[in-house]
Amino acid sequence: MFQTAFTLSLIQFARILSLPERLQRSPLRNLALEGLRQRNVALDALFYDIKVITPEEAFYISDSLAAQGAIMIVPPSDVAPIILCETVDEFVLRGGDKVRALAVAGIGGSALGAAAFARNVADAIQGPVAVVVSGYGIADVITEAFGGLFFFGHLRGLRPMLETLDDLAGRPKVGAYGDGAAARTSLDTRTVQALLADPRLSFRLLVGHSKGNLVLSAALHDLCKEDEIRVADLAETMKIVTIGARIAMPPAFTDVVDVMGEWDWFGEINSRPFIDADRHIPHAWHHTNTDFGGHLPVTSTLQEILATSPMAADARAEESSAEASPLANETIVALSSARPGPRPATIEKVKKAFSASTLPSTPHSEPGSSEDLQPPKPH
Repeated sequence: MFQTAFTLSLIQFARILSLPERLQRSPLRNLALEGLRQRNVALDALFYDIKVITPEEAFYISDSLAAQGAIMIVPPSDVAPIILCETVDEFVLRGGDKVRALAVAGIGGSALGAAAFARNVADAIQGPVAVVVSGYGIADVITEAFGGLFFFGHLRGLRPMLETLDDLAGRPKVGAYGDGAAARTSLDTRTVQALLADPRLSFRLLVGHSKGNLVLSAALHDLCKEDEIRVADLAETMKIVTIGARIAMPPAFTDVVDVMGEWDWFGEINSRPFIDADRHIPHAWHHTNTDFGGHLPVTSTLQEILATSPMAADARAEESSAEASPLANETIVALSSARPGPRPATIEKVKKAFSASTLPSTPHSEPGSSEDLQPPKPH
């Protein structure tokens, strides 16, 4: 509980420090929305397990707290720090081509909640996870006025139509900002679609929570209309897990697991009644913060789902083929001797499916080089 409060206080303090700089860009928009964004951070502190985010990471992402369409690479706990990317190309440059899982969070749409949710997923698969920030802008304010905070599942078409107002007000141009018309889909949806459509990337797992499931569904449906061949390739190996809201996915994606908390009335009113939940988590509500009772444990739930999925069978098949090679045997022995100890067999095999997702170290370049990566700009 203390760590949750500390992380929340730290990121709010960091936002105050950076406010003068952010007011230099779109001052009226940033000043008008800052109070609501701070409220959303507090909501995400209740609904997401933000204590898994280190103080350094919280300070690092504070400038981009509400940057809709921003992309983060979130490794497992105690492995490496979060990497913030402003475009798909930067995401690929900074190791995104090694990431095999993509997550989208909901509730307040802040980068803090998104990072916390992604870290829970990363801890489950023991590999890095890409996450897209939903953000919060003028379109969200108007949508909330019509009840969008509670009925996000039924007002999903209103927000994209209103995002033109954010463009006119000068919102940051991050994510897939230049792809498609804002009146058709929201920026976070276009960014997710751009990630899924990029042939340089290969995702095997999609995980959404709350209204983040709407973003995943909309991105996949739009991709089906534009590139059926890419959709067919993704559907062969992709698993989709929705948490806290049952949303229809394109028919091509058959490996979908819908997870609901036993007490989750909030997610229930935003779910499609014709879709049955595959898993009901006992004594769980809509939130995933393990500091509070009635939480839905994301990490352990995902581990159980992935351990019994076809992905685990694929991992076992890959392991068997690798054992047939003498060189592979020597490599396996060397790796096993360096590990501290064995984990439960089923979970370990699932983790091996994501072994290619190990986050590479960013190469160092000479000072002043054109390859120097710039720190995130304040939004």
